[in-house]
Amino acid sequence: MKLLGLLRHAKSDWDDMAKRDFDRTLNDRGRKGAGVIGAHIKDHGIAWDALIASPAERVKRTIEVSLPTLEPVFDDRLYLASSETILEVVEEHGGAHDKVLISGHNPGLQEVLFDLVSPARENDLFKEASVKFPTATYAVLECAIDDWSDLKKHCATLIHFARPRDLDPDLGPEF
Repeated sequence: MKLLGLLRHAKSDWDDMAKRDFDRTLNDRGRKGAGVIGAHIKDHGIAWDALIASPAERVKRTIEVSLPTLEPVFDDRLYLASSETILEVVEEHGGAHDKVLISGHNPGLQEVLFDLVSPARENDLFKEASVKFPTATYAVLECAIDDWSDLKKHCATLIHFARPRDLDPDLGPEF
């Protein structure tokens, strides 16, 4: 069995519209959300063997705030990656690691859930995650595989799902 973690970047800053999408950093709310989800990840208790991340600035800043002790491997293919690309990157970098955390972007991260969780394994967590996978969301999939090369459709169960708003009501949706 392998564990695959998914961490979406925190809320990005749109104040400077002259910046390229790749170069956008976090706004104040994003920094707070990254801190809250980082504390949750630490308390959740999984010691991640590897962190593979998009090199986009907002992902780097999310990791810097939420997971300062993990040394990420940045892979250019994870910038706005599809589920298929994310799974290829996991297979390539997963190696002998049993617990791999990916940090990147939507819609790709949410698509990973749709691809890996079979309809027979859908649970309340999956139903919640399928509605929306907002910024700074953290999810953990238990994959019924022995090797990352076996990562394919319907091999996983969503066993953990947390959003910053679940942990701090001030980070709930803005109306």
